[in-house]
Amino acid sequence: MSPKAKILRLNPITCVAHGMCAELFPERITLDDWGYPIIDPAPIPPELEEHARRATDACPTLALLLERAPAPRVPHR
Repeated sequence: MSPKAKILRLNPITCVAHGMCAELFPERITLDDWGYPIIDPAPIPPELEEHARRATDACPTLALLLERAPAPRVPHR
């Protein structure tokens, strides 16, 4: 994973299920039966980052975030 890899994160408390994110970024976001987003946890590839940014920018409640992926954990020996 690249050090600049990004992931999508959802704040379920502020989300009110408008569904705009899934319309703008169907490659990584689907909706459940109630219209709430289900986010693919995989890092966003660079070629899809602009689509992810557009979906986060369009969220009316700011519930969807695009942030840097956490560094992989190294097991202790």
